[in-house]
Amino acid sequence: METNDKKQYQDVVAITSGRSILIRLPKNRDDIAFIRSLGFTRWDATGFCWVVQNHPANITRLNGYFNTRIRWTELSRDNIQKPDEPIRVEANTLLVVHYNNGRIRLVFRYCAELIYLIKQLPYHTWDPGSKTWTLPHTEKILVSLRDFCDHHGWKYRYAEDLKQLNRKPKPKLSALPSFRKCPEVFIEKMTVLRYSQRTIDVYTDCFSEFINYYHDMDPVKIERPEIMTYLRYLVTDRCISTSYQNQAISAIKFYYEKIVGRPRETFYIERPMREKFLPNVLSEEEIKAIIGSITNLKHKCMIMTAYSSGVRVGELLNLRIPDIDSKRMLIRVNQGKGRKDRVTLLSVTLLKMLRTYYIQYHPKVFLFEGASGGRYSERSVQNVLRRACIHAGIIRHTTMHTLRHSFATHLMEHNVDLRYIQELLGHTNPKTTQIYTHITTKGLDQLKSPLDNLGL
Repeated sequence: METNDKKQYQDVVAITSGRSILIRLPKNRDDIAFIRSLGFTRWDATGFCWVVQNHPANITRLNGYFNTRIRWTELSRDNIQKPDEPIRVEANTLLVVHYNNGRIRLVFRYCAELIYLIKQLPYHTWDPGSKTWTLPHTEKILVSLRDFCDHHGWKYRYAEDLKQLNRKPKPKLSALPSFRKCPEVFIEKMTVLRYSQRTIDVYTDCFSEFINYYHDMDPVKIERPEIMTYLRYLVTDRCISTSYQNQAISAIKFYYEKIVGRPRETFYIERPMREKFLPNVLSEEEIKAIIGSITNLKHKCMIMTAYSSGVRVGELLNLRIPDIDSKRMLIRVNQGKGRKDRVTLLSVTLLKMLRTYYIQYHPKVFLFEGASGGRYSERSVQNVLRRACIHAGIIRHTTMHTLRHSFATHLMEHNVDLRYIQELLGHTNPKTTQIYTHITTKGLDQLKSPLDNLGL
């Protein structure tokens, strides 16, 4: 049984809607048992909430049990989500929105020629609700649309998600007149606890935005209500991802629990269920085209190393010359994610290229160094890949982590055991590696639909 002190940190939201009360609360055995005791209670899997009768006796029991934990609100007509209004763009502009994992939505002013082109493309549909055309999200279709825009002098805009168009951008903190830096004690504490530099940078950035959101308050005096308000701002106005939300919460918790010394708290924000997308993977032909489009030897070696070994971009840039073990044909990754050491594959083709690269560039400490020495910039290597994709004619959103996904998927397609792939990637949990079984197309051509067994 939980203590009252612990319960008070778990928000419960009760929404009255006509004859029903919608209750959202963190998963908790005791609370759920109480909700079920009210009678005529059901779980709404669509709304992700409990539904009970809107009766005075139930309201009294809810207030008596949850006390100050419960927050009441009413679902009025203004709260009901309205259908999305049609998006408008300027003349001679085509907006392509990747609105789910397999389709794109086209937004443009009426153009008979463009509509004629769309109707020639496979699996086109007209959506009367949003008044837009939708098409499959394929490279061939995207190239056709871009070619149309280039030929007719149109602007071509692409967005990965519709909500990103209206999201509030992250404020430029250094430009704020009341800007204040992240407290030194915050960074020093993480350094003492041996957090990785990447984690320190992420937490520092998240906490800096938080304290500048309340620029007129002493951070030590900021309490739970203000923290919850800020987190809701991130979700509703900034439209942040679930992973960024978790990073922001972790940074805030670190300061108040590790530095200020407050007891541990749980911060729960109501938000839609997290979408589950499969990782983006390039084909072997696309990888070959990307590498073949790079003329700079250093850039070519970086991309080849990332793909052939499956290392993360931070691990790639931290590689040192002794980490290339040509005798055992292995690459040693020192203190990778989770402060773990591991080894991964060293390609024979890559080794020949690296020897030529070493003779030409003579790196001193890191395997790949910047023009003035020192560790190569992560942004620079991402730009190298982006330019290579453009030259190779690959329009899909591609990052350095895409090379890691492609490495794992291609190994699986060549019948490498999942346990070896897990070790090469440095995954602690095998379930993380198992996602690649949903991506690979190996053997699908040999499967037979059950309909074909009916002899129709």
